Parts: sequence; C-alpha cells; structure tokens
Amino acid sequence: MPTGTCWRARTRWRDRRTRIPRILWISWTIPNGTVIIGTRAVEQQEHNPKRTIYDAKRFIGRNFEADNRDFLADQKRYPFTIKLDSDGKAFFEIPLDSGPKNVYPEEIGSLIIGYLKSAAAKQLGVSLGQVVISCPAEFNEKQRNFTAKAAELAEMEVRRVISEPTAAALAYGLHKKQGVENVVVVDLGGGTLDVSVLWLQGGVFVTQAMAGNNRLGGQDFNERVQKHLIEKIEENLGKRIEDKEDIQQIRMEVEKAKIRLTGVPVTWIELKLKSIGEWKYELTREEFEKLNEDLLKSIELPIRAALEDANLATADVDEIVLVGGSTQVPAVRKIVGRFFKKAANYGVDPELAVVTGASVQAGVIGGGWPLQVAAMELPAKRRKRHFFTDEQKENEQDRVNAKEL
Repeated sequence: MPTGTCWRARTRWRDRRTRIPRILWISWTIPNGTVIIGTRAVEQQEHNPKRTIYDAKRFIGRNFEADNRDFLADQKRYPFTIKLDSDGKAFFEIPLDSGPKNVYPEEIGSLIIGYLKSAAAKQLGVSLGQVVISCPAEFNEKQRNFTAKAAELAEMEVRRVISEPTAAALAYGLHKKQGVENVVVVDLGGGTLDVSVLWLQGGVFVTQAMAGNNRLGGQDFNERVQKHLIEKIEENLGKRIEDKEDIQQIRMEVEKAKIRLTGVPVTWIELKLKSIGEWKYELTREEFEKLNEDLLKSIELPIRAALEDANLATADVDEIVLVGGSTQVPAVRKIVGRFFKKAANYGVDPELAVVTGASVQAGVIGGGWPLQVAAMELPAKRRKRHFFTDEQKENEQDRVNAKEL
C-alpha cells in the first residue's frame, strides 16, 4: 500500500492484479460527523472546504515551531484549518455541530487504510490483518513510525515499511536484472516531484541522493489550464467564473483532458456551467505544454542535483524508472529522455509501480513470491534537496507575509 500525496492504491500479489487507486481525500460531509472517503470527498470539496482534508502525509510524524515558514505557508494554502498542539505536532480542526474535532495526520491515514482494508476484504472474501506500506525515501525514522502507526490504528500488523523508490525498483524487477547498479527514480505525482538515486548491490538498496519539488505535480499543470480557461471565458463572453460548482466542474474536466492528451494531440473540453451554459474549448497538447513550459523545464533541476550529490554522470546511470501518473505526460518523458540521452523504463504502469513493488515485497515476506532474496534497504546518506520555480518562491513568500500580517 503506497502513501502518495494524492493517491493510495492496494493490490493483491497472488495474481498481480492491482486495483484502481483511490484519491487520498477524506471529508466530514455534514456537521454531525459523517465521513466519506475518496472520489466522493473530492466531488463535494468546493461546498465543504473546511471539513475536507487532503495532503495529510505532508504533516505526519513532524514537529513544527510556531514560526516555521513552511508551516505558515501551508496554513495559508489550504482551505481547512491546521494548528499545532503543545508539542508542535500538526492537527486538523474539523468544525462540527458538537464542537471542533481535532484529527491528527496518522488518524486520517488510519481512516483511509481502514476503508481500503474493508474494500479489499469484501472483494477477496477474506479477512486482512497484515500490510506492507511504502513511504517517501526522505521520511526519517519518526515519520516512518507514524506511517506505521496509521496502519496499526486501522488494526493491521505492519510487516515492513519500505521507501517508494525501492518499491518502484522492485516492481520493475531491477533487483534481478544483471549489470544494474545505479538507478534513478523520477516520481512525479499529483502534488510532488521526487528524484532518488539508488545504488543496488546483492539485493540491498541504498538511497544515495534525493532531490525534488514538493510543490510540483499534475495538479499544478491543471491549475495553469484551469486559469487559462477561465480567462478565455471572460475574454469571449465577458463573464468571470466565480460559482464554486462551475469551478469544480472546470477542474474535473481539465484533469480528464490532460489524461486524454497523453494519447492524442488534441481534445475538446466541454462544459455545462450554471454561469454561462454550454461552452467548449479545443485544447492541444502543444498549448498544454506551452502553458506549463516553466514547470516542465524545472523538472531537470532536482534530477541534476541528485546526480551531483551521488557523484554520478548521466552515463553512469543504468536504469531510469518513472513513477507517478504525471510521468505519463509526453513532455515529461521527453524531458527525462533528453536529459539522460536515453529512454526511461516504461515496463510498468507508473501510477501502479509503487503499489506493485510493495505487493512484491509482501509476497516475498509471505513466502509466496518466487524470489530467493528479499530486497532490503539501508538508510539514505544525504538529506533531500528541494527546488522551486521563481513563481513558486514568490507565491510562498506572499502566503507567509499574509499569514504574518
């Protein structure tokens, strides 16, 4: 089970069937405390912003000072309320009829894991009590322990917590491939970009370097297109879209269009909005890439930094692994291929690589997977380096300044 910022998936290793990922959003839909999880939570978020929680993984197992600039920026960024307790641990304050309900990140995680546990048990017709769970390579021991605690709160025994790059490498079978030592994992999901350099020797994975941008992902690509559409509507029809339901529909249709553009060069976005009625727009892959040109270009920065930290040249890299749904964007694959002067490994669905690898590890631990040696990990040698675009830096500073005022 992976713990992505925007998606969590489950799989069964026995027949290698992977289930559809479910969105990592959870909502207390009405003031009496009724909880919904997944796509339904996303669909009603615009009408229920203060009780719909997402990105909880960013805060799990961490302590903050009250004046921490990253935490101040996050308080401003999200529509729901995030506070710190006396120990500096972040929690979410949910407004209910009975009074505010304080929920910690690991409790959010446990509700989602419990939901998936129940769904999987119903699908398979068996009870489930054990889990292998993955987490970002940058997670320290405390963050890993709190990730495990989320599963334990859902009454599951955690057999192992492995890093997401290691899980991805397992999914691609790199632990069995001859002549592979240096592996670069580029993980671009809905909200974050993570680049890891792994050294593989005798079934042992060592994270040599990490870099990334925890404010870059598919959602950022979508926001650029969404903003463009709203501007076009105002330009053509003279009306500014402000209705929350209309904005939510635009957001969802942009996501669908982005996915279609991974396979075709042009697509139509068809809207039926309360504010203006029916309206459609032809979006080309070329325009999508132009709208996101600076964001796409910024992908190279953490790749270059991670290689520098690992003292490797591009020619020293044996395999490049792509993870995360946003790596299916053709421009992303072109950028990675151009940087390394060779194509990345596309053998596994990038959206399912991490959960597939975690499933492989679960099969090894359970004695049912045909491998002689289970992959192991050693701690990372270096801390992760973060990179941001100029626009992101300005936006972060604006949020911090507004919060301080």
